[in-house]
Amino acid sequence: MRNHFPNIKVFLHSCGSIFDLIPDLIEAGVEVLNPVQLSARNMDPIKLKREFGNHITFWGGGCDTQTTLTFGSLEDIKNEVEELIGIFAPGGGFVFTQVHNIQADISPEKIMEVYNTANRVGRQVYASAYQI
Repeated sequence: MRNHFPNIKVFLHSCGSIFDLIPDLIEAGVEVLNPVQLSARNMDPIKLKREFGNHITFWGGGCDTQTTLTFGSLEDIKNEVEELIGIFAPGGGFVFTQVHNIQADISPEKIMEVYNTANRVGRQVYASAYQI
């Protein structure tokens, strides 16, 4: 069925533990998964990238909003964003954004740490991939 409709892109929003469904989703033509809920069972980022990184784009998974962003320090946030970009970005197939919605009680400093770190690390990954 893949490429049956070549003029559309299929983007699926599915929270939770969907690892076991991903092969079927790819076969059905899904090209983008969002969010990438890393806190759910069997949603290890290294395993996701290794198993499916050549077949699907991960849209999200850049910072866990339920744990790290909510309860972590600025350093915890920086470290997680750096780690997750390092896992998901190489070879493409990754659109950076946090795992899910950012709640209203999250401080602006934490939100800025997510995106400032992503911008800095993303530029480094891009530069090294294209030898700029």
